[in-house]
Amino acid sequence: MTSVVFMGTPQFAATILEGLVEADYDIKAVVTQPDRLTGRKRVLTHPPVKAVALKHGIRVLQPQKISGSPEMAAVIELAPDLIITAAFGQFLPDALIAAAKVGAVNVHGSLLPKYRGGAPVQYAIMNGDSLTGVTLIYMVKKMDAGAMLAQAKLPIGATDDTGTIFAKMSVLGRTLLLETLPKLLQGEIEAVPQAEDQVTFSPVIRPEQETLSLQQTAVELDWKIRALRPQPGAYFKQFLGKRTKLWQIKPLTEKTTLAAGFVVEVDKKHLKVAAAKGTVYQLEVLQPAGKPKMNISAYLNGQGQGIKAGQRIITDE
Repeated sequence: MTSVVFMGTPQFAATILEGLVEADYDIKAVVTQPDRLTGRKRVLTHPPVKAVALKHGIRVLQPQKISGSPEMAAVIELAPDLIITAAFGQFLPDALIAAAKVGAVNVHGSLLPKYRGGAPVQYAIMNGDSLTGVTLIYMVKKMDAGAMLAQAKLPIGATDDTGTIFAKMSVLGRTLLLETLPKLLQGEIEAVPQAEDQVTFSPVIRPEQETLSLQQTAVELDWKIRALRPQPGAYFKQFLGKRTKLWQIKPLTEKTTLAAGFVVEVDKKHLKVAAAKGTVYQLEVLQPAGKPKMNISAYLNGQGQGIKAGQRIITDE
């Protein structure tokens, strides 16, 4: 049996790990991030990859930092045929990469060389791309820069968000990996270097990037909202004087002469708002600060009572 050390943390990686287990690869160990406190009650929670490993009785290693750690030494001592990583979130030292007899392979969530980095799905949606995908690459110390072994494409639908794309991508990545590994092990794949002149980057989303702007069109607002859904969410700083997250909007084809932030039309179940360049969107799900998510009819029946057409409800600070 081909021996594997698997390294990853979120559900995207857990789905891929399940595929390797089902395909009877010999998983010698799983390396994942430490357990974290989650939720309002701050419950200590296993990463999804750890949950899969425990279910199958696989050894779990959880270093705060892999470089120079006892866990790294343990992986080197295992000398697996393959090290497979998926959304692990840390660079692998050269000594660790070299420990894999056949190679260290990364499952990356973009069509490399586009969107190297920690948030490829978010940037693809935020930039309005219609296509993303998965690339299998050899691991190197430089971020997502290794030679490519295989790619598979994935359309981004008009209602997809980061959550739905990751769910689809994890299945696609699992399928691509399981199709590619036998060929790799038989020496039938020639890795292709990435075109450095086509490289783009997708660094981890910073808190200041979560804000929405009156300078964005309805479509651009929709892209950003879906890119930051299901977390952390995108917000206007001043929506009727409150920081308010917009979880779902619908860009409309109609145009308006009203400035961005003004109400175009409102009734008991609908709220249309002007965005940049005369564009209009229908607001469907929002969350004022300190309140739960609510659909627009619930909002208009509560905090939003009294909103009128022609009223400015969103301002820039």
